[in-house]
Amino acid sequence: MQLLPRPQMNNRLRLKLESEQSNEAPNLEVVKPSQPHRDRRERFQLEAGRVAIFIDGANLFYAAMQLNLEIDYAKLLRCLAKERQLVRAYFYTACDSTNDKQQGFLLWMSRNGYRVVTKELIQFPDGSKKANLDVEIAVDMITLSKHCDTIVLLSGDGDLAYAVNSIAYKGVQVEVVSLASMTSDSLINVADCYTDLEEIKGDIQRNKV
Repeated sequence: MQLLPRPQMNNRLRLKLESEQSNEAPNLEVVKPSQPHRDRRERFQLEAGRVAIFIDGANLFYAAMQLNLEIDYAKLLRCLAKERQLVRAYFYTACDSTNDKQQGFLLWMSRNGYRVVTKELIQFPDGSKKANLDVEIAVDMITLSKHCDTIVLLSGDGDLAYAVNSIAYKGVQVEVVSLASMTSDSLINVADCYTDLEEIKGDIQRNKV
């Protein structure tokens, strides 16, 4: 078999090609290594259509106390849902059946767009009372994630991080909303975006009469 020499590029052609190359850098879009939380949040809210909202009542109550915030729950629902199609909005809270004021509030919530989930307070030997609804929140989020594009969780409880991570693996966007000082890092780390409750304080404040 006869080996032929490798063809060489004409020197004049090579000089012409090299002279045509621009010394300017290519026009590439520079992507910043980290975008602000607000930019990410707005992008997710535009992309996601159906949304389900889960509110940890106790966490929200204590956060509102820290912010000296009186919440308008109709405004809160609109603020969290944005322009998206609301599938469900759940409100979880401990319940004292002897507290008429609380019962009236929960009745109003159930008639104004919320599905109220309650659990009776349990009194401990030291006199304290508590009702933990983490299991109910986790189960309902996982169940409803099959029917929506976005889950909004208003809670800072790190015990919910495992459920949030499981939902994210299904391709559902998860937004966490809570007061920064009361929010577990483990929950923020598994969420697609996080909103400090203080950022939206003005949007959910009850108008003073």
